[in-house]
Amino acid sequence: MTPCRLQLICGGIAQNSVEELTPDVLGWAGLVYEHTLGEEKFTFVDEVTDAKSVTLLIKGPNPHTIQQIQDALRDGLRAVKNALEDEALVPGAGAFEVACAAHLVDNAKKAAKGRVKMGVQAFADALLVIPKTLAANGGFDVQDAVVALQDEYADGNVVGLDLQSGEPFDPTVEGVWDNYRVKRQMLHSRFVCPILIFFLIQFGWLTLLQNAFFLPCVMPLAL
Repeated sequence: MTPCRLQLICGGIAQNSVEELTPDVLGWAGLVYEHTLGEEKFTFVDEVTDAKSVTLLIKGPNPHTIQQIQDALRDGLRAVKNALEDEALVPGAGAFEVACAAHLVDNAKKAAKGRVKMGVQAFADALLVIPKTLAANGGFDVQDAVVALQDEYADGNVVGLDLQSGEPFDPTVEGVWDNYRVKRQMLHSRFVCPILIFFLIQFGWLTLLQNAFFLPCVMPLAL
C-alpha cells in the first residue's frame, strides 16, 4: 500500500518531515492487522471513518482468471464513474442504435440529396451491428431479432434486445443502461475515422501501412 493511499484511507495529511507530525494530521484507524493469504502477507487497515480510498482483494485459481476479474471490475467501476460525471444515461441493449438507425432512415435519408443518401444508409446499417452482435452472442437468429426490434420501435416504444429470451423489451424498465459518453464518442468517431482513412489514401500512407502490418485492403467509399 502506497503512503498516498494510506493517507486517503485514514484521513491523514501528508507531511515532509517527522518534526511536523501532530495527532490531527496522522488520521485514524480502529483496527490494523496483518493476515497471511496463501504465501503473501497483507496489512489490513479497517474501521476507518470517511475513507477516500479502498483496496479490493481479488482471488482466483490462476493468473488468467484474476486478470479477467480485474478487467471486469475496472470496467464496472469506470461505467459508474462515467455515469456520475455525465449525470445522464442512455437506454442500453441496443436501444440507442435501433432508434438512431431508424431516425437516419426515416428523416435524414429523406432530406439528403444524391450520393449522400448512400452514406446515411451505410451509417444506419453500421449502427445495427450492435443489436446484431448482441443477438449472435445470445444464440438467436440475427435477422429475426433485428426485424422484431425495428417493428417494435416503429410502434413508438423504447426497445432493446432481451438476451434471456431474444425478444424485444424496454431496457429502461429492466434497468439496462449505457454510458452517455460512450455513445457520444461513437458518434464523434464517425467523422474522425473516415477523415483519417481518406487522409491516408490521399498521401499514399495506407499502402505503406498495409504492407508493413499486412492489413486487408480498404476500398474508398464514393460518397
